[in-house]
Amino acid sequence: MSIPQKSRQYFLPAGRKEGYKNLTITEVEVPKLKANEVLVRVHAASLQYRDLAIANEFYGGLDGREIVPGSDMAGEVIAVGQDVTGWKAGDRVCANFSPAHLHGDPTAATMAAALGAVAPGVLTEYRAFPSESLVRIPAHFSYQQASTLPCAALTAYNALSGRGNPIKAGDTVLVLGTGGVSIWALQLAVTSGATVIATSSSDEKLKIAEKLGAKHLINYCNTPNWEEEVLKITNGVGVDHVVEVGGQGTMHKSIKSVRIGGGVYVIGVLTHGDLPQDIFRLVLGRAAEVRGILIGSVAQFKDMVRLIEANPEKTMPVIDKVFAFEEGIAAFAHLESQKHVGKIVIQVSKD
Repeated sequence: MSIPQKSRQYFLPAGRKEGYKNLTITEVEVPKLKANEVLVRVHAASLQYRDLAIANEFYGGLDGREIVPGSDMAGEVIAVGQDVTGWKAGDRVCANFSPAHLHGDPTAATMAAALGAVAPGVLTEYRAFPSESLVRIPAHFSYQQASTLPCAALTAYNALSGRGNPIKAGDTVLVLGTGGVSIWALQLAVTSGATVIATSSSDEKLKIAEKLGAKHLINYCNTPNWEEEVLKITNGVGVDHVVEVGGQGTMHKSIKSVRIGGGVYVIGVLTHGDLPQDIFRLVLGRAAEVRGILIGSVAQFKDMVRLIEANPEKTMPVIDKVFAFEEGIAAFAHLESQKHVGKIVIQVSKD
C-alpha cells in the first residue's frame, strides 16, 4: 500500500463554547516518519470519559488548547522508519495510552505524553507512533474490539494485577457500574477465578453483568446503602478488591466495602459529594491500600494481551455501539448520556 499524503482527523478548536459539539473534521498532511517511528492506519478508536472531559474543558490544565481528541486506537502498520526492526507493514497494533510509558510507574513525563491532550490524539486516519509504544493486538480480535484495550482494559488490568495486592483465584471483587473499565474489570476478575459483585442503577445493565459472570448484583437505586449489602454477601468480611470509578460520591462506601488489608483502586470521578470527615479513620481502620490508577505501561499491556489470548471466551470486549467516523459528535453525545454498557467505538477506516 502506498503511503497517503493526506489524513482526515477530528479537531477541537481553542476557545470552544460548546465542548464536543464543536468537533470538526479537517484534512492534514500525513507526517513524514522519523527513523524510529511507525506509520499506522487507524481502523477504530474507542471513547472514554477523559475524552469527554477534555472536549468539554473540565479536565484540568488544558483550557484554551486546540486538541486532536482520542487516546485509544487499533490499526494497521503502513510503513516503518529506517531504524525500526520489530514491525512490518500489515501488522495489527494498538498504541499505548502514553507512548512514553514503557515500564514501571508513571512519571510526570509519561503522563505529559498521553495521547489526546497536549499530545495529538488518535481520531485521525493516519498517525505516526514511536515503534516501542506499539503492542500487538490479540489475534482473535477485530480492530473495533482491540480499540477498547489501551485505556479501559489496561486500567482494569493494572488495578487488579498491577502491584501490592494482585488478584488471585478465590478473591472477591466489587465493580461499580457498567462502563468500559468496570466491564473489563468484571471480565478480567472472572478470568482470574474471582467472584464478582456488580452494581448499577439499571436492572437491564445488571443482567448483562450477570451474563459476563458477575455472581452478585446490586441495584444501588433500590439499595442505596449498597456497602451494607456487600458486607452481607461477604459474611461481614468485605471484598478483596474495589474498582472505584465513582469518586467523591462513592469513595466512602467503597472503603466500607473492602476487607481489612484489601485494595481500593481509584480510577474515576463520575460522581460528586462531600467526603465524610471520618474517611481517613476508615482507611486506617481497614488497613486499606488506596491506589490511584493512571492506565498502565507497554510492559503491562503485553502481559494483558497474553492473558486475553489464553482466555478468549471470557475476555471478548463488550461494545455498546459503533459510530461511523463522520458521526463523532453523536458518539460523544452517547458517551455523555451514560446509557451505554461497555465501550463506544468510532470506525475510523474500513477494516
